[in-house]
Amino acid sequence: MAQNDQGLTPMMKQFYSFKAKHPDALLLFRCGDFYETYSEDAVEASRVLGITLTKRNNKGNSDATEMAGFPHHALDTYLPKLIRAGKRVAICDQLEDPKLTKTLVKRGITELVTPGVAMGDTVLNYKENNFLAAIHFGKTACGVAFLDISTGEFITGQGSFDYVEKLLGSFAPKEVLYERTHKKDFERYFGNKHCVFELDDWVFTEQTARQKLLKHFGTQNLKGFGVEHVQSGVVAAGAIMQYLEITQHTNIGHITSLALIEEDRYVRLDKFTIRSLELIQPMQDDGASLLNVVDRTVTAMGGRLLRRWLVFPLKEVKPIEQRLDVVDYIFRYPEYRALLDEQLHRIGDLERIISKVAVGRVSPREMVQLKNALQAIQPLKIACLESDNETIRQIGEQMNLCESLRDRIEHEIQPDPPLVVNRGNVIAEGFSPELDELRNISRGGRDFLIDIQQREAESTGISSLKIGYNNVFGYYLEVRNTYKDKVPEEWVRKQTLAQAERYITQELKEYEERILGADEKIQSLEERLFNELVTATQEFIPQIQINANVVARLDCLLSFAKTAEENRYVRPVIEDSDALDIRQGRHPVIETQLPPGEHYVPNDIQLDTERQQIIIITGPNMAGKSALLRQTALIVLLAQIGCFVPAESARVGLVDKIFTRVGASDNIAQGESTFMVEMTEASNILNNVS
Repeated sequence: MAQNDQGLTPMMKQFYSFKAKHPDALLLFRCGDFYETYSEDAVEASRVLGITLTKRNNKGNSDATEMAGFPHHALDTYLPKLIRAGKRVAICDQLEDPKLTKTLVKRGITELVTPGVAMGDTVLNYKENNFLAAIHFGKTACGVAFLDISTGEFITGQGSFDYVEKLLGSFAPKEVLYERTHKKDFERYFGNKHCVFELDDWVFTEQTARQKLLKHFGTQNLKGFGVEHVQSGVVAAGAIMQYLEITQHTNIGHITSLALIEEDRYVRLDKFTIRSLELIQPMQDDGASLLNVVDRTVTAMGGRLLRRWLVFPLKEVKPIEQRLDVVDYIFRYPEYRALLDEQLHRIGDLERIISKVAVGRVSPREMVQLKNALQAIQPLKIACLESDNETIRQIGEQMNLCESLRDRIEHEIQPDPPLVVNRGNVIAEGFSPELDELRNISRGGRDFLIDIQQREAESTGISSLKIGYNNVFGYYLEVRNTYKDKVPEEWVRKQTLAQAERYITQELKEYEERILGADEKIQSLEERLFNELVTATQEFIPQIQINANVVARLDCLLSFAKTAEENRYVRPVIEDSDALDIRQGRHPVIETQLPPGEHYVPNDIQLDTERQQIIIITGPNMAGKSALLRQTALIVLLAQIGCFVPAESARVGLVDKIFTRVGASDNIAQGESTFMVEMTEASNILNNVS
């Protein structure tokens, strides 16, 4: 935004200097108690937020600048609206107290919030990951990386454009980064539906990327993460780290590892399949998705993991059987299920709380929630270790009670603290003798004044003696003129009124210094003690992330057990064969949507390579042809994510890909007829089938 400096106020010059550094972001400029936006930003902000657009007059300048603003405490209301509208927002704060400076207040950009890099609860969805993705167009493969800064999860992979497109569909990132010179390639392979940001080509060089990652993880190489060989994926991951630096997110101690997406471990689902099977979202507004039916998770981490499991079904017998064993165990032991349910309700969003600890943005209330979560993990650990199921025992062994941290929070923080530290009353009584003494001075102030008043009235015989306070000389003793001759010599006269005189004493002065200083000292001492606790908590990040991970797994498996009981599901038999034998199968979603009194009509399906390899289904409209196709795919998918299935019995030979071509999602808008869409999608299935 080019701007002629002539006639601009110093503050507006300051605004334009920050705007020049982040021309593509909407700049929220802190001015006293308001965040203000100017010029084009103001026009945009008033449109997105529905706030009034006014004008700001620049001294001596005939052109008035557009301006729109809102009170600083309403940031949590307005920031999410801007981010959801796909805006990048630079927050420019005052870096010093305006009272303490005679010149222009020092300001600086404290954070750049973008759709893919957000930490605040108000911006984030509770049971959804907020991924930032980066794509690298490598020489031999396309690299991709995903980071959720709110949980610290960091993953990378590489493969064909088709594979990367499937990953984008499964992870549903909120923002995608790519190299500026590859704009056409990006749109050709991945479409233009994503919220994107272009970066310079130097960000996508192997040397820069590797350096960034090695420096962050403090390692000599990336072999320990198992990603050394995925060069394009590593470059994409390095680009994400560079982007965090650009957006001023430098406290990222919670990003502790980089994992590889192992393509051969999961069933491949393309975006058409995810959409037409309605795994995550229903096609109709009033419909339900498979996620709606099977998601009985209690914690946010469990909810996020379950979404992932649904779009990444497993294709090896052993891990599927392990999940099914746990679901079976939870199903058979109601007392274990009840204990799981009760303790998980007390845990909260452990993953995001510990990420806030890493970036130093955790509130006192969240620290108490962290303590409650660690307390709830203790009975879980004991119950898991006592189980006769090996997988559950392993989960129990992985849980870390972090007793020293738990006890420390209990000892140092009030049981029900305020949301922000500077409200006071955060640190528990009895923890800091210095703080307790200051609190006693502050609280006991009134009583102490009454004592002085009574004592002085008795010793001098001035029965109408009063203690008062004013801003000019602080606390004083007021004596009516009738008692003037009884005033002791050591009292110092400060003010004469028509009916009385006011005096101060040495004792009052000393006391005043203590009481007025106490409140300020209390605030700074509480902030210091709380920050020390947060810093100490940062050492426990890896253990607590493991806790969050195993709790999320338990939560998903508990959710499967609850769903199985509620909807009469059975355990499928999983085998490495090419047979599929479902007896009396039902569509998991449709059966929950039927009106009261109506029952879903179950169907059998038998497929193998010997007797029946193809079935042709015919019938009139609304006879249930598509329902049968979808139900078969959904039963196989449920079995391969380790969930029981809606049938009387089911034998499932493992599948490695699921394709659907149900209902014409017409691409007429893109100039393709229904028939053309059917043909290209059918061709895609035939070309990719194993």
